[in-house]
Amino acid sequence: MFEQSARDPGSPVNDRLSWLADQLSPDASTVGPGGRLIRRWLPGGPAGTGRRWALAGVLAAVVVIILGAVALVGGGPAPEPPPALPSARPAAEARAAPPAGLVISVIGRVRSPGLVTVPQGARVADVLRAVGGPEPGADMGALNLARKVTDGEQLAVGIPAPPAAPDAPQADAKVDLNTATADQLDTLPGVGAVMAKRIVQWRTDHGGFTKVEQLRDVDGIGESKFQKLREKVTVG
Repeated sequence: MFEQSARDPGSPVNDRLSWLADQLSPDASTVGPGGRLIRRWLPGGPAGTGRRWALAGVLAAVVVIILGAVALVGGGPAPEPPPALPSARPAAEARAAPPAGLVISVIGRVRSPGLVTVPQGARVADVLRAVGGPEPGADMGALNLARKVTDGEQLAVGIPAPPAAPDAPQADAKVDLNTATADQLDTLPGVGAVMAKRIVQWRTDHGGFTKVEQLRDVDGIGESKFQKLREKVTVG
C-alpha cells in the first residue's frame, strides 16, 4: 500500500516528500502542504548578510582610523624653523680686508708733490705714477725705480736728498761728554742751556773729558747735581 501511495503523485506521502525536497532546495521559498508559502533562509541568507555587515563595519572602522590619522598629521602645528646661527661674516670680512697702504712723502720735481698712499709692496715707479710722474727734464738717475718703498719714507725726485736728521739719544742711553752737542747736553736732568754751553767750553779748553768725575770741575755743577748726572753720562 505504501509503495502504491508513493507511486501516486497526488497521494499525501508524495506531497510530504516533495515538501521535504523543497526544504533542501536552494529556493528561498516554496509552497508547503495545504498550499501554504514556506519562506526559508539559505546559507547566503541572514548568516551571510551578517558576515557582510561585519566586514563592512571593519572596513568602515579602518577608513575612519586612516582619516583620523591624516587629520592629525595634516592639522598639527607647523614645524618650527631652526634657530638662525650666528653669522661668521664679520670674521670673514676681517680676514679679507686689504692691508693698510703705505704713506710716502714725495718732494722735488714731480707734478703733485706731497703725501701719497700706495699699496703694500709698491715700488718707486708706483709712487711716481701716483703723483703724476716727474716733471720734464728731472734727473732720475739717482732713483732706483724698482726699489720697494717703506711706510713713512721720503722720496726726493730730481733734487739732492735732504741730510738725515741725527738720531735722538734713547731714553736709557748715556750721553758722551766728548761728542754730545749743547742741545743734547741740555736734555740731561738739571742741565739747562747755560750749563750745556759751560760743559762744551770746558771740553774745548781742556781737550775733552777723560773721566766723568771731571764734571765737578765745570762751574755750577756741585756734588748733588753731579750725583744726578753721573749715571746719565759717559766718556768715549
